[in-house]
Amino acid sequence: MKIAAVVLATAGLLASGAVLADAGEDLIKKSGCSACHANDKKVVGPAYKDVAAKYKGDKAAPAKLMEKVKKGGSGVWGPVPMPPNPNVSDADLKTIITYILALK
Repeated sequence: MKIAAVVLATAGLLASGAVLADAGEDLIKKSGCSACHANDKKVVGPAYKDVAAKYKGDKAAPAKLMEKVKKGGSGVWGPVPMPPNPNVSDADLKTIITYILALK
C-alpha cells in the first residue's frame, strides 16, 4: 500500500509540473515574450535558461523579476533595455516566472 501511495504522489507531482510547463510556455507566447527571448539561446534578451541559472537559489528572484518585467529595465543583461510590460496580469506573470526559474 505504501508503495502505491508513493507512486501515485510522484505521478501527481510530475503531472502538475507538466501542466505548469505548458501553462508557462503558452503564456510566454500569448504575452509576446518570445519576440525577444527563447529558452536556450539569446535573442534580443537573455535565454530563459540563463535567467534561471543567474537566479538559482535566490529566494527574492520571483519578486525581482516580477518588478523587472512590469517596469522594464536595462543594464543587467547588456545595453538593450527591456520595455515595460504592465498589461501582463500578476497571475500570468507569476506562472511565467515560475516556469522560467524551473528551467535547467
